Amino acid sequence: MAKGGQTPQDPASPEMRAAWQRMEEGDVAGARREARRILGSNPSPEDRSQAEELLRRTQTPPAVYGFAALVLLILVLLVALALSRY
Repeated sequence: MAKGGQTPQDPASPEMRAAWQRMEEGDVAGARREARRILGSNPSPEDRSQAEELLRRTQTPPAVYGFAALVLLILVLLVALALSRY
């Protein structure tokens, strides 16, 4: 969930204001969907920059995927070791 003060002081349009509000309420997927919709509809330069900023702030860090792969590898290894004992 977004922390206070992360939303720009003056969102460029009511659509961007709604997208930022969704993000603050914890609906990150909805906020990203709204930002993509705004980018696809020939927005003003202010809306474009804010939509790109919202998408940048809400993307999943690549390190999370590496950590998930490591956890999966360890889990498979432990299951294989447990099965080899029986």
